[in-house]
Amino acid sequence: MQSSLISKVEKARAYAGERHRMQIDDLHVSFHGENSDHEVTIRDGRWHCNCDFFEGWQVCSHTMALERVLKGMVPAQEVAALATA
Repeated sequence: MQSSLISKVEKARAYAGERHRMQIDDLHVSFHGENSDHEVTIRDGRWHCNCDFFEGWQVCSHTMALERVLKGMVPAQEVAALATA
């Protein structure tokens, strides 16, 4: 492997461990739930999910799960802070 590619691979490994360097601004995720599939998005720092629960609470299990997976790289949800405390 070329040395320039090796250094890029090493840099990528370092970046992967430094989540604070990353901020996701817009995101679209197809979430395959237990009962049906859902679309979760982040646009302009606001979460949205097309599940019924999200409509009433502005947070749901799908958005909370993604917030955990992408911790530190996506906007925090107020209710999620209470649920994970």
